[in-house]
Amino acid sequence: MKILLTILAVLPAILAGDFIPQELSVAQQDSILNAGIEQDENVCTRYRLECENEEQLFRHSSQADWFVIDTMRHTRKALGEGLKLGKVRDAVMSPNGRYVAFAKDNNLYVHKLDFGTEVAVSKETNTDIISGVADWLYEEEFGATTLFAWSPDSKLLAFVRLDETEVPAFAWQNFLNTDYPTADTIHFPKAGHKNAKASVCVYDIVTKAILTMQVSQDDVYFPRIKWYNENTLFVLRVNRDQTKMEVLSCNAKSTVAYPWYHEESKQYFVDYSLFDQWQWLSDGRMIVLSERDGWRQAYLYGNDGIKERVLTPENIDVTALCAVDEANQLLYFQAAPTPSTRQIYAVNIKKGGAPVQITTGEGRHEARFSKDTKRFIDCFQSFTTPNTYTLYSISRVKATNIEVILDNTAVVTEWNTYRLPEPELININGLEAMLLKPQTANPSPLIVMHYSGPQSQRVLNRWRKKFEYALVEAGYAVLIVDPRGSDCKGRAWRNETYMNLGVKEAQDLIMAANEIAKRSDIDGNRMALLGWSYGGYQTLFTMSQKDHPFKAGIAIAPVTDWKLYDTGYTERFMRRPQVNARGYKAASLLNKASDLTGNILIIHGTADDNVHVQHTMQYVEALVQADKQFEMQLYPDDNHFLKKGNHAAHMHNRILNFLNNNL
Repeated sequence: MKILLTILAVLPAILAGDFIPQELSVAQQDSILNAGIEQDENVCTRYRLECENEEQLFRHSSQADWFVIDTMRHTRKALGEGLKLGKVRDAVMSPNGRYVAFAKDNNLYVHKLDFGTEVAVSKETNTDIISGVADWLYEEEFGATTLFAWSPDSKLLAFVRLDETEVPAFAWQNFLNTDYPTADTIHFPKAGHKNAKASVCVYDIVTKAILTMQVSQDDVYFPRIKWYNENTLFVLRVNRDQTKMEVLSCNAKSTVAYPWYHEESKQYFVDYSLFDQWQWLSDGRMIVLSERDGWRQAYLYGNDGIKERVLTPENIDVTALCAVDEANQLLYFQAAPTPSTRQIYAVNIKKGGAPVQITTGEGRHEARFSKDTKRFIDCFQSFTTPNTYTLYSISRVKATNIEVILDNTAVVTEWNTYRLPEPELININGLEAMLLKPQTANPSPLIVMHYSGPQSQRVLNRWRKKFEYALVEAGYAVLIVDPRGSDCKGRAWRNETYMNLGVKEAQDLIMAANEIAKRSDIDGNRMALLGWSYGGYQTLFTMSQKDHPFKAGIAIAPVTDWKLYDTGYTERFMRRPQVNARGYKAASLLNKASDLTGNILIIHGTADDNVHVQHTMQYVEALVQADKQFEMQLYPDDNHFLKKGNHAAHMHNRILNFLNNNL
């Protein structure tokens, strides 16, 4: 009873977000960093944007009531008001501060601030054609919502156009608050099926003409567009298998494009997202982040697209390019000296040499620099320290503390009242892991919590107070482990599971559990697996292996057959079913139902737009036909994150009850 009362105290606090630290937004950090720095006199600062009544669409996207504030006339006008558009999305002001581009439904619009007028850039009546914003796939798997960009002189607006006409649709029912269920439908390209046809266009603000760039090919993605100068647009083009990445230089007037950068692999996928880190220099050169030589390294490229030199060492993954100090020829970057930590470094662009570490403290450092690179804000966190924002000045790669801006001491004080243990970082035969142990004298049952997906990491020295601590309060030891395929250990390690998802991760989870069970404070006869999404898939896959040691498993929103998941993610790591039939068959849970052993709890939301509940339904049918007993929990009309109403609290208590009953 004493333990139960403690759980009832800590679990609601975790679910309520009592231990989520306060953050400084990018805008707040920039305001602090750039105070007193002379602004560009050509930029109009008369207007600013505000939004309210935000409404979530999918994972990243939202629409809201957006307003233009005229600081000279002291007026406030809604975007889209003249066209009676209501809530709009992705409002972006032009560099000169005189236009705002925004989207409504699937069309793109421009608001002219000086005149208070609005014009439709695209005028599509076909709802299967999207201009300027992401479809579901681009948003979920390429992290994009806004697919348009202003030229530096504000005269041109580039955008990606997606035609979903031939993309199959997926529908799910909504059961609540209605006598007859209603249905939601989205275009959802599953592995091997057709994607949206993509093209890149440029709109001229003066002539209102739209030109299509000569970059389109069959089965390609355009996840990023970025202006190089007033007339040159860089387009990132990725082939469908994501084994080739090209940066195309497009003349916005003639529409002609030529390849500026090319990276291709016959062995692995190519990471398109590293393009987000590229740094542009004033003389036209660029600093490129790539893992083409085995580790994520920074390279200096000339304005002709020719590589000049590598800037960062091997055997360490660079995780972000922070800023460039051109006056002193310095590149500031974030890297992982160990997989679980992040530090900030400086390296000389011209001379090279060993990087200099400019941050201290074991944990995770993220840096944002001022425009003149003379100051930066270090956001530091660790197991024991929530987000702490400190302002530094920097000269000759030496950082000097100016002041702590935000330290979240109230969060630490509240957390410490629970007297819960901190994780112990351990290495299990080459796998990164961390262990939380309850304060009990007897050997503890063990819960192995994992995600296990390619390029992911759960073992990080950061502030994260989640459900694992409620499990510890309940008397369970918790092992969090990153199997092969995880991040920040080099490209070869990241691609250990390429084309063959599930197999090596299962081997690693089994090995890690068996090794940790040798400890006297762990009860190896009472162990369980717990995973969500890819982790749910991997839980079921692992418990379908003959030699697994787990007595129970919990799979939340699990993928059960990769042919049912989307193209962008699945084909990145598995290629298409048409070319990797053996890999898809070996990875599917539907033909492994008869091999499943142990007590299983499957949890899913019926309105999951990401991992559709169809995955669970097909797997449940396979279990039934194999005469396998299991437990199941559905949450009506909820999505992949299960946060609707009381669902999260109910789910976590359901998990605790299941573990108590089975371990």
